[in-house]
Amino acid sequence: MKTILVDAINAFIDKEEGVLQDMYKILEEFPNRKIIVSGANDEEMKKFKLFNLPYEFFTLKHKPEKTDVEYYKNLLKKFSLKSDDVIYFEHNQEAVESARSLGILSYFYDKDKKDLESLKKFLKENL
Repeated sequence: MKTILVDAINAFIDKEEGVLQDMYKILEEFPNRKIIVSGANDEEMKKFKLFNLPYEFFTLKHKPEKTDVEYYKNLLKKFSLKSDDVIYFEHNQEAVESARSLGILSYFYDKDKKDLESLKKFLKENL
């Protein structure tokens, strides 16, 4: 069963609202393991309340950024996963391309449009 890599800030978490409940409800429809991925450092983790989240959490504190393929290599290694074991959604197009370059099936989630139906379709079709 594939693991869902969930972009933290601007997709799953809003700095004002915290965990976005509509997004959470969609993710809960799938029994798959979920890992929230972020580049947040300690200060940003406090600012965005990236503690006590409903899923596992991963960050490299901007060393490197999610736009760097090394970020995903580290993530896969830490969780003993392969690129075809995961699917990913992310609000940063450059980070999406970086993940795709490793063979990770990735979806660009437009943080302004917040098209949850298209995201749900992507998950259903690829899990």
